[in-house]
Amino acid sequence: MPQHKFTNDLIKETSPYLLQHAHNPVNWHAWNDKTLELAKKENKLILISVGYAACHWCHVMEHESFENEEVAKIMNDNYICIKVDREERPDIDQVYMNAVQLMTGQGGWPLNAVALPDGRPVWGGTYFRKDDWIKSLTQIADLYQKDPKKLEEYATKLTEGIQASGLVNINKEKENFTKEYLQECVDKWDNHFDEQLGGMNRAPKFPMPNNYHFLLRYAYQTNNTTLQKYVNNTLAKMAEGGLFDQVGGGFSRYSTDKKWHIPHFEKMLYDNGQLVSLYADAFLATKKTEYKETVYRTLAFVERELMHENGGFFSSLDADSLDEKDVLEEGAFYVWTKEELQKLISDFDLFAAYYNINLYGLWEHGNYHLIKTSSDELFAKEHKLELNLLKTKVANWQNILLKEREKRQRPRLDDKILTSWNALMLKGYVDGYRVFNNPHFLEIALKNASFLAKNLLQEDGSLHHNYKNGASSINGYLEDYAAVIDAYISLYEITFDTKWLYLSKQLTDYTFDHFFDTKSHLFFFTSNTDTKLISRKMETEDNVIPASNSMMAKNLFRLSHFYSNNYYLKISKQMLHNMKDMDKYASAFSNWLDLYLNLTYNYYEVAISGNKAVQKMKELNQTYIPNKLICGSTIKSELPLLQERFSDDATLIYVCVNNACQLPTEDVKTAVKQLNK
Repeated sequence: MPQHKFTNDLIKETSPYLLQHAHNPVNWHAWNDKTLELAKKENKLILISVGYAACHWCHVMEHESFENEEVAKIMNDNYICIKVDREERPDIDQVYMNAVQLMTGQGGWPLNAVALPDGRPVWGGTYFRKDDWIKSLTQIADLYQKDPKKLEEYATKLTEGIQASGLVNINKEKENFTKEYLQECVDKWDNHFDEQLGGMNRAPKFPMPNNYHFLLRYAYQTNNTTLQKYVNNTLAKMAEGGLFDQVGGGFSRYSTDKKWHIPHFEKMLYDNGQLVSLYADAFLATKKTEYKETVYRTLAFVERELMHENGGFFSSLDADSLDEKDVLEEGAFYVWTKEELQKLISDFDLFAAYYNINLYGLWEHGNYHLIKTSSDELFAKEHKLELNLLKTKVANWQNILLKEREKRQRPRLDDKILTSWNALMLKGYVDGYRVFNNPHFLEIALKNASFLAKNLLQEDGSLHHNYKNGASSINGYLEDYAAVIDAYISLYEITFDTKWLYLSKQLTDYTFDHFFDTKSHLFFFTSNTDTKLISRKMETEDNVIPASNSMMAKNLFRLSHFYSNNYYLKISKQMLHNMKDMDKYASAFSNWLDLYLNLTYNYYEVAISGNKAVQKMKELNQTYIPNKLICGSTIKSELPLLQERFSDDATLIYVCVNNACQLPTEDVKTAVKQLNK
């Protein structure tokens, strides 16, 4: 066992990020009631440092400042120092990120804030160089000793600003959801598209799955061929570029450049889960084989590197790993020198043309990161190769490089299991099965869904947020409920096992009891059973993960149809109605706009009842119809959409819209025509 000069309270934690700091000379504490009481008892300022295991600049600041004994002495003498894993405690991150954004106009991680002993913030920022960090902490500590009243006054004003920001008032104007408004949102958004390279016309470039899921759906539902071309170009560039791990599969966090070449090399579970769903639907809409390959290779990566044997999924892989000189370097695990590749690949010239081992693919320090610039079909044609032969060669290259890469020092794994992120990955497997009918995908989906129900669902009907070493501890957030409800509804739609639908409703009713705000008709991010922070936030803007409120609004819309529940529908519509001015920044409301589509274009209820219901559902799912839900049973059912519809003699498909149903049919093709009217 290695001997450590220092050990602090974080050694008792399970979060890999907190454990990374357990041997810093800083006297770190975890965020809990005991620590907060200590700050009040000693009348010390609180220093709150928030990050996550895969965060590159968090590691840099740790090495420069938190491992330095001189810096640690200043921190320990003047502050109660708290380390927070933002993935475990997004509620704390929200409050202090909000504070830093109000103070500085920007945010990011590492997030560092200083607060009074009662938790009200007075100062903050993101990454600091060692000298700047020392200077700032010394000045604040000195001010607290000499003029605490000044800090108290500032804290009061800032806290008022935090509490006021993000609050949404109920919109009492008459609801008026129109196709014209949707078009206006997309038209304004269009001004920021990169038509040539895909994505937004800027760098860095984020995949933003819910953005492209909405745009994909909108483009095909409105038959907008220009938008279809843009979305498909974006998806192709993302899958062909360095954002996608061309050797081992799976997507990195974002691209640092405009051409999707050099990513920030961390791999997050939530990105990959949502991107699987996106590429599965994109395949259904286009039948492009590269989308199918992207789904299969991403899921292979997830199972190989992010899946626990119990069915849970780990959180992330670090951006950094050790290079050949044992120096921690971002991307070291993923990049190659030309000399390495020439030794490994026999038909190197073809490989070099395929993956751009040239000036286009050169990164830095003589390293190349693999990137494609054309589809397999075009490349095969240009090089006079049979397409199947090219695909065989590519698979062989990938296997050779994957085996060679396994000899390197691997990036660190964040092996905590988070409920919301697992639900996003579960949804990815569900969508993979729905589109490709691969029984293995269903097997993994059911294993994960059962894992969540067994280990994260509590006896009182609540969810926990995290799981590690056989235990869960943190009370769940709205994002956990919203993501699990969504995944379970979707799992019901591909299995017709009502257990998952009933669980979805139970969890939904729990959120009304513990998260719902009767004033705004929105949901708080934290439960009313949680220890109160200085502000109880609502999450309304869609980001890399959709806002928990937009997910809940869509869940309520879907459940209102399954259960003929008008209250659910009323709340769903009011939540959407509260989102004013979405046209000004449509990318931050794309999941809301997806719900808006449901209310402005036909939204179909498909009920399938009879012995062959599952088979007909699978056939129906081979057509891209995003504006539908499916309810079905092979036996008599009391679900409202299935009542009085079962027959031993035939399996009938009922297509309904706006409380009106067309003639039932046994023929799937006829049903598809009814859905496209």
